[in-house]
Amino acid sequence: MENTTKAYCIVLTASICYTLLMFVWFSLPAYLSIIINDVGLTNTEAGILVGTIPLTYIPLSLISGFAVDRIGPGRMIGAGTFAFGIGQAGRSFAPDFSSLLILTIVMGFGATIITFGLPKLVSSLFPPENTGRPSALYLIAAMTGSASVFAIGRPTLGPIIGGWRPLFFFSGIVALLYGLIWLIVAKRTRIDNITKKENDPLSLEALIIDLRLVLTHRELQMVVIIGTMYLLINHGMQGWLPTFLESRGISATLAGQGTSLYVVAYVVGILCSSEFGDRFGIRRYILIICGVITFLGIGILVVSESIAFGLIGIVGAGIGTGGVSPLVRAIPAEFESIGSRLTGTAIGFIFAVGEIGGFLGPALIGILYDISGSYLPGFVVLATGGLIVTCAGLALLHIESVS
Repeated sequence: MENTTKAYCIVLTASICYTLLMFVWFSLPAYLSIIINDVGLTNTEAGILVGTIPLTYIPLSLISGFAVDRIGPGRMIGAGTFAFGIGQAGRSFAPDFSSLLILTIVMGFGATIITFGLPKLVSSLFPPENTGRPSALYLIAAMTGSASVFAIGRPTLGPIIGGWRPLFFFSGIVALLYGLIWLIVAKRTRIDNITKKENDPLSLEALIIDLRLVLTHRELQMVVIIGTMYLLINHGMQGWLPTFLESRGISATLAGQGTSLYVVAYVVGILCSSEFGDRFGIRRYILIICGVITFLGIGILVVSESIAFGLIGIVGAGIGTGGVSPLVRAIPAEFESIGSRLTGTAIGFIFAVGEIGGFLGPALIGILYDISGSYLPGFVVLATGGLIVTCAGLALLHIESVS
């Protein structure tokens, strides 16, 4: 019990890095209209900046995941926190689009390390069958960061300290200081010693061997499909749900509340799938159930003509999508030949491909709207994503039974 408590304390301490990351990540969207005017951005430039961090995942994920596996989650999470802290503090002085873009790319590099460092940390501290609950811990910490910048950062802290530039500067400094605190914790707890015992030294030959193993792993390929659909759905829902609801004649206030409801349901999904997955060892079955719930939830939202049924659809979509979130991070550690040793590389592979879905989700809704004049086709695509999650989950079960 003492060792388990210590492990949870280490994960909680590291999870604050994720909270800080999401706060600085979403500080740009929170202040976007003001930054556009202050810096003189075009809408295209603003859109590029908002999408820069997700896009950095595509080329950098495998590299970051491999580095986390070989160097260790302790030092790498610290390095990632320093990276996004420097980028955020630097953005407070940025005079133009180019400098903002470069610094945001630096933040994106740090973001990939945090995203893969935490699953690696959890897989190093917990047996594969017990990684769901600690995974839920850092995911909820991440959502706390993104929510707090909209709830507290923009409306309260910003006006107190003088606007977006001071907020960016001080939040970056806080991240740098906390990165130092985390490195002290990581050194004293000797987290990276576990990784050193598991892996060979960092080398090109080791990279090629591990990449070949990860990229050809049949079960992991199914999780990559699931992760791609999860990101497509979640980015699409969070990006377009308020606008979709307003297009149905719902007021902006109620549309915002509907989006908040989606986030709350998402958290419920995280907690439920993590708890039941760990308690009963049925993660793959839960994946299938979450895919069905997501499909039905978005389907109800699309066809509903009343607010009540629309809310039911939003809740279903949130629970289903949230339920998938910890599973795509926890399941790879269960796979033979992946385990804790290659968790970072495996999840890097999932996100390297998956963020293509994260980009396409919002993009397809906008493109299909321009073609059809309706948001319905785009949301039908999101619903289809839930169906694909279900099918990939069934395929995952089949591969397991054959094995």
